[in-house]
Amino acid sequence: MKLPKIIRNDSYLEPFSSAIIGRLNAAQMKEKEILQGKSMPDFSQGHKWYGLHRDGNQWIIRDWAPNATEIFLIGQFNEWQENPEYALRPVGSGNWELTLSTEKIGHNDLYAFSTHWNGGQGKRIPAWANRVVQDDYTKIFNAQVWAPENDYRWKNSGFQRSTEAPLIYEAHIGMAGEGERVHTYNEFRTDILPRVQRAGYNTIQFMAIPEHPYYGSFGYHVSSFFAASSRFGTPEELKELVDEAHSMGISVIMDLVHSHAVKNENEGLGKYDGTRWQFFHDGPRGEHPAWDSYCFNYGKPEVLHFLLSNIRYWLEEYRFDGFRFDGVTSMLYYDHGLGKAFTCYDDYFNAGLDQEAFSYFIMANKLIHEINPNALSIAEEMSGLPGLATPQKDGGMGFDYRMAMGVPDFWIKLIKEVSDENWDVGYILHELTSKRLDEKVVSYAESHDQALVGDKTIIFRLIDKEMYYSMRKDQPNLAVERGIALHKMIRLATLSCAGGAYLNFMGNEFGHPEWIDFPREGNGWSYKHARRLWSLEDNKDLKYCWLCDFDREMINLVRGSKLIEIPEVEWVYDQKDNQILAYSRGNYLFVFNFNPLQSFVDFGIPMKESKFSVVLNTDEDRFGGQNRIDDSLVYATHPEGGPGSQHYLLLYLPARTALVLQKQKK
Repeated sequence: MKLPKIIRNDSYLEPFSSAIIGRLNAAQMKEKEILQGKSMPDFSQGHKWYGLHRDGNQWIIRDWAPNATEIFLIGQFNEWQENPEYALRPVGSGNWELTLSTEKIGHNDLYAFSTHWNGGQGKRIPAWANRVVQDDYTKIFNAQVWAPENDYRWKNSGFQRSTEAPLIYEAHIGMAGEGERVHTYNEFRTDILPRVQRAGYNTIQFMAIPEHPYYGSFGYHVSSFFAASSRFGTPEELKELVDEAHSMGISVIMDLVHSHAVKNENEGLGKYDGTRWQFFHDGPRGEHPAWDSYCFNYGKPEVLHFLLSNIRYWLEEYRFDGFRFDGVTSMLYYDHGLGKAFTCYDDYFNAGLDQEAFSYFIMANKLIHEINPNALSIAEEMSGLPGLATPQKDGGMGFDYRMAMGVPDFWIKLIKEVSDENWDVGYILHELTSKRLDEKVVSYAESHDQALVGDKTIIFRLIDKEMYYSMRKDQPNLAVERGIALHKMIRLATLSCAGGAYLNFMGNEFGHPEWIDFPREGNGWSYKHARRLWSLEDNKDLKYCWLCDFDREMINLVRGSKLIEIPEVEWVYDQKDNQILAYSRGNYLFVFNFNPLQSFVDFGIPMKESKFSVVLNTDEDRFGGQNRIDDSLVYATHPEGGPGSQHYLLLYLPARTALVLQKQKK
């Protein structure tokens, strides 16, 4: 039997061949079990049958609640009272159904289920509800009939995600504005989308789209998996936002949280039919010890039907261009990866991996790419499981990318623990380029995680309190100068070494000074730190605009040159004592002087005979630099001695600066 390519490419995996092949075979068997001859897209249409649907002059509502003994539809239309006329009837296999005249309920009506089971009863929001709203006064959530007279008409119905490398702008709708409040889909479309377009990013990744009862959860405690959060606006307004982004050539992906669900019972899936085991594992396996949430049972066909239908729903109903799967590590391991170092291959191939979750991911990635071959599938995964982002035809799980979660951790540790005059430049390059050759990664210096309360952004770690006192351009400050210089260099190094894609969290491109702290009891339910201060970037008297301008030029250079689509980053030179680092990617040479004090004149970088021109320079005055480098010169290598001797590229390298040079054609 021929071994999968993933094993042939990595001899260290050969001792684990039986485990790898066994997992793939088990996933294939599970797929056959649930499909029963259907295709994956055909299987994933639960949202078209379950939930509330209009059919001519009648409404049909269906649900799956196998432990229920009675279910009543309650709402504004019957004064929230149980009425035999609104009783669902069992139709087999744990399914329930009710047919009503369109005169009985209408657009905007609030509704819920009153569900009974042996020994109990509770109000439940239907699991398949596609619109859920919260009362401003009582804070109670209810489902809402959503049937506007006209469906949203897409203006860019033929949009296809570009095949260029994803340059991702991570964003949160609610905190995207400057006001101390929750912001909207419409405001993001009119105010923020143009900023993303100007900044050059080609993909937006939205957090917190599915409905979640607690705003401060950042959208990671989902209650209604098929309902776009109403706190930001209507379904049509979200569709218009996606449509407008598509008109700008920007793809839109969303965080998909299938790793767990909020425990809430009235507005979530917790004990939905009186049992926890309807959707989740019973016992300790069904509760996440760190997240205070329930864990799905990926072995149940009905749960797989629910989750896979959820994927298809977001791809087709809202035309998202893919997903960033949250909490993949937590799903893949029985211990959720908590407190585990994953230092050797044994850690991946012992009995700790959850085969049911593994099989789910095989099916999920297959479904995504059958529905939309250009869709993005990204795994937020920290264990480094081999094959995660390897194509399924090669023996992998089929994610397109995995998040390079070690990169921001590396930068934080370096900045916190090592003075920058002692940074090991060779080690920096190793950490930025360390990945499996058969996988692509989303590289990033910082995401939303590094900006949350209890942590600090890179710019705040570098400048700290001086950000509040010395950010006017007419206020010289050595701490601020150091922070701005290193901020540019760190982001340039991360992006230029990116393993296939790059991500930035909104506002970090201009060094947003505030942490993220959502309204909660501990801060008096304040929105002060759950917003973005765009006026800082727009004020040309402040230094923030330098960082924004540099980020835009950096992104546009990388995008225009297709730099990170070039597979290999090649080491050219590093000098630990002087803190000089040089590497190439395609026809581009990157040279960094991380030395905080010493500038070098005619510093020789060993190269083959060639000529270069400067295309980006962190020391330009428009980026807050000192304009010490002549970008108009053509830099040619010079031989050390006679013919055939080593050539050197002689460069002036000011302290704490970086150059990007393009090799000229002969």
